[in-house]
Amino acid sequence: MTDTSPTKQLTIPITGMTCANCVATVERSLKKVNGVGTAVVNLSSERATVAFDPGLVGLPDLIGRVEKAGYGVASGEADLIIRRMSDDNDARRLQKALASLEGVLDAQVSFTTERARVKYIPTIISQADLRRAISASGFDAVETGGEAEDAEAKAREAEIREQRRLLTIGMVFTIPLFLLSMARDLGWLPSFFYVQMGGMDVMRQSPPWVNWLMLVLATPVQFYVGWQYYIGAFKALRNRSANMDVLIAMGSSAAYFYSLPVTLGLLSGHVYFETAAVIITLIKLGKFLEARAKGRTSEAIKKLMGLRAKTARIIRDGQELEVPIDDVRVGDVVMVRPGEKIPVDGVVVEGRSAVDESMLTGESLPVEKGPGDPVIGATLNKLGLLRFEATKVGRETALAQIIRLVEEAQGSKAPIQKLADQISSVFVPAVIAAAALTFAAWYFIVPLPVNADVSLFTRALINMVAVLVIACPCAMGLATPTAVMVGTGKGAELGILLRSGEALERAGKVTTVILDKTGTITKGQPAVTDIVISDLLSVISTDHWSLTTDNLLSLAASVEKGSEHPLGEAIVAEAGNRSLGLSQPEGFAAIVGQGVEATVDGHRVLVGNRRMMEGRGLSLDGLESESNRLQAEAKTAMLVAVDGRVAGIIGVADTVKEGSREAIEELHRMGLRVAMITGDNRQTAEAIAKQVGIDTVLADVLPGDKAAQVKRLQTDSDYVLRYTHSEDRKTKNVKRNGEIVAMVGDGINDAPALAQADVGIAIGTGADVAMAAAPITLISGDLRGVARAISLSRHTMRTIKQNLFWAFFYNVILIPAAAAGFLNPMLAAGAMAFSSVFVVSNSLRLRRVKVS
Repeated sequence: MTDTSPTKQLTIPITGMTCANCVATVERSLKKVNGVGTAVVNLSSERATVAFDPGLVGLPDLIGRVEKAGYGVASGEADLIIRRMSDDNDARRLQKALASLEGVLDAQVSFTTERARVKYIPTIISQADLRRAISASGFDAVETGGEAEDAEAKAREAEIREQRRLLTIGMVFTIPLFLLSMARDLGWLPSFFYVQMGGMDVMRQSPPWVNWLMLVLATPVQFYVGWQYYIGAFKALRNRSANMDVLIAMGSSAAYFYSLPVTLGLLSGHVYFETAAVIITLIKLGKFLEARAKGRTSEAIKKLMGLRAKTARIIRDGQELEVPIDDVRVGDVVMVRPGEKIPVDGVVVEGRSAVDESMLTGESLPVEKGPGDPVIGATLNKLGLLRFEATKVGRETALAQIIRLVEEAQGSKAPIQKLADQISSVFVPAVIAAAALTFAAWYFIVPLPVNADVSLFTRALINMVAVLVIACPCAMGLATPTAVMVGTGKGAELGILLRSGEALERAGKVTTVILDKTGTITKGQPAVTDIVISDLLSVISTDHWSLTTDNLLSLAASVEKGSEHPLGEAIVAEAGNRSLGLSQPEGFAAIVGQGVEATVDGHRVLVGNRRMMEGRGLSLDGLESESNRLQAEAKTAMLVAVDGRVAGIIGVADTVKEGSREAIEELHRMGLRVAMITGDNRQTAEAIAKQVGIDTVLADVLPGDKAAQVKRLQTDSDYVLRYTHSEDRKTKNVKRNGEIVAMVGDGINDAPALAQADVGIAIGTGADVAMAAAPITLISGDLRGVARAISLSRHTMRTIKQNLFWAFFYNVILIPAAAAGFLNPMLAAGAMAFSSVFVVSNSLRLRRVKVS
């Protein structure tokens, strides 16, 4: 029996995670909840994406599980002024309505103060949603707090501020403690710090009050600044897990609590209070720098959010009103002046202008807009006044969907991360075991040198602490997600939408790119390319009317006015582009499979194919060679006869998009095979391929067979060679076990092939179903974006591999070095603190990478 229970997906912002073990703990805890299907937690974005059965589990259960695991959930607060409440019953009704919304944690509505305070999760519900719910309940809401998009960011900033405060306190106590310890050990302190023995200063013998002073300085650091490590360690152990907090708590506590009996005079030897304090403060410094750097990995999202207009000028009930953007409704007529941002998506109803869409598409040239043309919210109106009808508002706008897709991609896991996750799950227990073995080896096996200034136990303890604090699971946990976040954000800035980390990873491995012809390489709309006049006809006798290309086009377009055929529409469109006047045709007739005819300004005009002309007994008057040339160039030759003579030919073709040839040349430079797939006949397909430099042509492919062709290429590498030009086979004939295929398309019939390909790339100007089937979307429709997407993937994967190499190399080299006694615990803590900062900083370099 098939399981038909509905599945719901929510994204929850998590606070308090510090390393990959925290990620594993949260994932494991969420998966234990009955009804949860999948739970994916991202350390870099600090979000959990959970798919669950809403009939078995709800949001409160998920939040409770996260909190039980020892972590928090970021929330925002909305402070709203409520109008039109009549009595306390209205307040209770509204409070109940708000509390029932998914994502709302708490709602308090007061009739007396006319205010509503709502605590909510910003990744699930926004303040705009709250205001709409209030409006649906019959009331008006006036916002007094910040914007909804800032709620999660504010929670993160508060966390960073708290880390900065604790770091400051730690440094205030640790710096003098460290200086006191070093100066004492090096004999740099005044003489009264040392015990006088026979008139000589004994450099290593200080009075007991020095140890007590060091205890006073170390204790606030240990139990105030470092308290969160104890809490985190306790919660991790309670959940039968172990994370970075366990290592820090064990390492610093070993140094601190060993020093206590020495200070109390119960043991002789050296105190290590400064070691405990420096460990905590250095790691706190590293975490603070890491948090700041991690904040910069999501700058692409912040930039996208910043593109939104804050208000819109609408015409409602005959009045021009300026309203918040969230109050714009579908069907409103919106007015945009030159230099203003277009607030929402819509269709132009009046006015003409050029619109700068570069912020979303990456294309620098403004796009001309007129009545009937779509406009996208957040783009910039450059020249004229536009009035347009709003078609998509709120979460339905293109910008909102782009932001959602980028956030989902940034929260996803690339397959390469699985190795790091597997190692991280056993890393901390392995480190604890290594530390225990280190202590045992130094205490029981390695003899103490003669005249050593430390005891056997102290030496073993120091080396054990070094092993505990040098280990860094954080670098492994951050290696992949930070690079994925920056890479997907960079893609959004370039007009490339990557739906997942898996798509980002696989794109870089592509060996063959298959391009659909219509709408991808070509514009997908027939256009006039050639107008040829018969050399035998220079003058049409009637009214001494001269035969020119414009006159011939005007006659043909006047006839085609009554036609609905795409080729006829192309001729009419070209006449419009040339601003030619058209006449009203008389006696219009369409001959199926041949053409059309009508009388225009007293001339009997026929527009059609060779069969039509031959059927009327008309010779081509020397135009046979031109007709053959056009057909060889994949163009349709439309013959035009005027008053019984073939006067000329109008060539119509689906023209190649600007940039298609450059895009294919760039793909070849990157070492990729490029193939074109089309339903056209081979002659037409070969002509287009020759124009753009494609070496492999798959022609006569029915729409339903495109996916099968892609599958064939994936399993049989030699298959593509059968359709490759013979002169190119020498350079392409490299034996491979099938190809890793990227399919690029825009139409509904491309959707199965996009889904079949290893990487599906949809052209953003195409059908929604194509974009839904593809893990990568090029917003602008520019084919050059394919090379950019693959190049971005390669750069991102290179960065991930560098990060993983550093994370593994660091731990593999330095943990044995610490165990061998080559690292002081304080140096170990410093190295550990800055290893994760290095990984995040390396990922941030992707923002400056130039992709082709």
